[in-house]
Amino acid sequence: MLPATAKWYDRRDSVFVEFCVEDSKDVQVKFDLSKFDFSCVSGTDNIKHHNSVELFGDIDPKGSKHRRTDRSVLCCLRKAEAGKSWPRLTKDKTKCNWLSVDFNNWKDWEDDSEEDLSSFDKFSEMMNSMGGDDLPDLDGAEEEHDSADSDDEKMPDLE
Repeated sequence: MLPATAKWYDRRDSVFVEFCVEDSKDVQVKFDLSKFDFSCVSGTDNIKHHNSVELFGDIDPKGSKHRRTDRSVLCCLRKAEAGKSWPRLTKDKTKCNWLSVDFNNWKDWEDDSEEDLSSFDKFSEMMNSMGGDDLPDLDGAEEEHDSADSDDEKMPDLE
């Protein structure tokens, strides 16, 4: 059996692990408090994969789930302690050559405080509540307006 190639990323309340196996069959995922096991058969060659992962932190086995697609199996591991970041997926610091960080989905959420998020939400609400009727008509900005300002003189055409 070969370990399946996987990518992972961390969120405030969950950790996501995507096993990159195409045309998977017989997918089995078993979640425990501090580890999880993944196995499947993939491709036309029926390659058997098995990964056993001792996790960095504890998870909620009942709140964790997985979803299979034609190209991969995505596992959502619900953290037992939400709000605690995981610097790595595995308990051991040793590098697993089948595992990499999913930088496309990675987000440094630790720096986002609840205060920052709530003030951003208030700002978004304020922007959404502002009507567009009060905005000036910018289409006529190039028209000459009657004004005593000397900067409003018409510029000569460029040659």
